[in-house]
Amino acid sequence: MVSEQVTLPPFQALIDAHWRDVVRLARALAGPIDGDDVAQRAWEKAFAAYPGLTSARNLRSWLLTITARCATDVHRARKPQSPLDEDLTLAVDGPDAADWPDPDLWKAVNELPERQRFAVTLKYVGDLDHHGVAAALDTTPAASRRLVSDALATLRTKLGVHHE
Repeated sequence: MVSEQVTLPPFQALIDAHWRDVVRLARALAGPIDGDDVAQRAWEKAFAAYPGLTSARNLRSWLLTITARCATDVHRARKPQSPLDEDLTLAVDGPDAADWPDPDLWKAVNELPERQRFAVTLKYVGDLDHHGVAAALDTTPAASRRLVSDALATLRTKLGVHHE
């Protein structure tokens, strides 16, 4: 069986189109201290894998999945591992704090269990659908929906928001 040749855009075009999304997600998942390093690692991994891609569809989701996995690697390497670790402040207290519209919300997001925090961040900061969130977290779309739903329920309770 002969494989079909895939036509990919130049890698620079991919960077130009999606660098803001990658950096924003990396900072949201890894915090202000490690976010730029996570984004850099994600671009390095994407560059290395790019020539071997078998499809040019969903390149943004592919990049954000790589970014989420790089952020997960940073979290796993941290000692001590705690969801309340100050390095996980999602840029609320860092120099980019003015960029976040609701610091109380992001403080509450930061306090979520890791998988819920990643799921809700991928969904709403990364703008991924549940299939993209599931791919990034190596789970199913149904589990992704549950993680996001549980995270939102916890956030509503913490912030005193009533959902109708």
